[in-house]
Amino acid sequence: MTTTKMSLSSEVAKPRRNKLLSRMSQHTWHYIFVTPMLILFGMFTLWPMAGSIYYSFFNWDGVGAPTKFIGLGNFKEIIIDPYYWNAFKNNYIFAFSQVAIQYPLALILAMILNNILLKGRNVYRLFIFLPVITTTAVIGLVFTLLLHPVGGAISAFLKMVGMEPINFLGNPKLALSTAIAVAIWKNIGITIIYWLAALQTVPAELYEAAKIDGATRTKALIHITIPLIAPIGSVILLLTFIGSLHPFDLIKTLTNGGPMYTTDVVDTYVYRYAFSPESNLPRYGFASAAGFLFGVTVMLITLLQAPVLKKVGQYR
Repeated sequence: MTTTKMSLSSEVAKPRRNKLLSRMSQHTWHYIFVTPMLILFGMFTLWPMAGSIYYSFFNWDGVGAPTKFIGLGNFKEIIIDPYYWNAFKNNYIFAFSQVAIQYPLALILAMILNNILLKGRNVYRLFIFLPVITTTAVIGLVFTLLLHPVGGAISAFLKMVGMEPINFLGNPKLALSTAIAVAIWKNIGITIIYWLAALQTVPAELYEAAKIDGATRTKALIHITIPLIAPIGSVILLLTFIGSLHPFDLIKTLTNGGPMYTTDVVDTYVYRYAFSPESNLPRYGFASAAGFLFGVTVMLITLLQAPVLKKVGQYR
C-alpha cells in the first residue's frame, strides 16, 4: 500500500517537475541576462552585509582576521552611547523632514510642469533635474563656499542688503536645517520625475468628462487625480524616505557632522569609528555593529509600511 502511494506521488510530481522545467526553458535568455546582476549583487551587497554582521561580534581593528570574539559587547556599548542616539535621531529628523517638505512640494511642481499650457516646461524640467545628476560631494563643497560666513557669496549678498552675515553651517541651531534644505534642492528633481510619470497615467478623457459635468479643477484634483495616483504616490513616498536615510556624502562635505555633532548622522558616526584618521585605532567591529543596528531599524520601518502600501493599492 505504501509503495503504491509513493509511486502515485512520484507520478504526480514528475509532470509538475517537467512542466516547471519546460517553463524555465522558455525563459533561458532571461536567466542568462539576469545572472551577472545577481552575481554582482551577491559579491558587492550580500557578501559585505554578511561580513559586517559577522564582524559586529568582534573587537576588530581591521588588521588580520578577527579573533577577539566579544559577543554582544559592541551592541551594549552602542546602546549606552549618547552620541550614537544623537546621530540616530538626526538621521530620522533629516529623513522625515525631507519627506514632509520634498514629497508634497515635488507634487505641486510636477502638476505645474505637467500643464501643457506652460511654455518652456521641458527647459524648467531640465534645470530642476540638473542637481540630481550632479555629484553630491561637489554640491556639498560648492555650498560650503557659498554659505561661508566670511567671503561667501550669500554673506556678501546679505551685507549688500544691509543684513548681518549668517553662519548657516557653523551655528548649531541652523546647521541641520541648512543641510536638509540643500538636500531637498539636490533631490527634488527625481521626485518630480516620479510624480510626472504618475500624473501621465491619468487618462485625459476623465478630465474632459469632469469639465463637461461642471467640475472645477479642485474637484477634479480631489476626485480624479489623487485617487488614481495614490498607489504610485505610496511607492514614491517609500523611495523618497529610503533615499533620505543615507546623507553621508552631503553631511561629510558640508559639516562633517558638526558643529558639536548637531548634524552627525549614523553614516558619519560609523565612518568616524571605522575610517577617520581622528581615531587612534580603528574599530571596525564597533562600526559594523552600529551600521547593523541602524539597518535593522530601517528594515522594520519598511516592513511596517508594507500593509499601508497594500491598502493604498487596493484603494485604487
